[in-house]
Amino acid sequence: MIGAEGEQVGILSIQEALSMAREKELDLVEVAREADPPVCRIVDYGKHKYMLKKKQQETRGRHSQSQLKEVKFRIKIGEHDFNFKVRNIRRFIEDGDKVKVLVFFRGREIIRSDVGSGILKRILEDVKEIATVDQEPKFEGKMMWMMLSPSSRRPRTVENDNSSGGEDAKNQESPGGGQALQKERPGQDPA
Repeated sequence: MIGAEGEQVGILSIQEALSMAREKELDLVEVAREADPPVCRIVDYGKHKYMLKKKQQETRGRHSQSQLKEVKFRIKIGEHDFNFKVRNIRRFIEDGDKVKVLVFFRGREIIRSDVGSGILKRILEDVKEIATVDQEPKFEGKMMWMMLSPSSRRPRTVENDNSSGGEDAKNQESPGGGQALQKERPGQDPA
């Protein structure tokens, strides 16, 4: 048994250990069931559970887990919707996640499988610099799908975000070091 301050108490019977825990108004918790004899500790059980939960969250945070994201397309998709979904695919891949791209067919659209494979090829062409194909396009039931994964495990950097014309880029381009310049209006003195 381990005491409330972490000291070794020794081998005790269950009744003796419980009475020691009651005297200190704490709980008797079994911490190593597999040991011979089993190891118990006198602790505040609520605090013990809280610390275990915190430790689990800490270890979970250290591991970078990639998720599987799904993006669904139809063969009658508009240009704006297509571009919007491809942007999402790019964002998922840049975040390190795998992406399952699905093209659904309804009714008689199933005979237009060439259009579905064209959509998948177009998507692959748009993301080829950041993604690799894990699973080649497959036809299953009323859908066609392929699996994409990041080609490199590098996370997005701040430089990539600013190159797209963010606030910093706008401030760098403004004349006069970020100060507003007044234009002369017709009929006014430039004083």
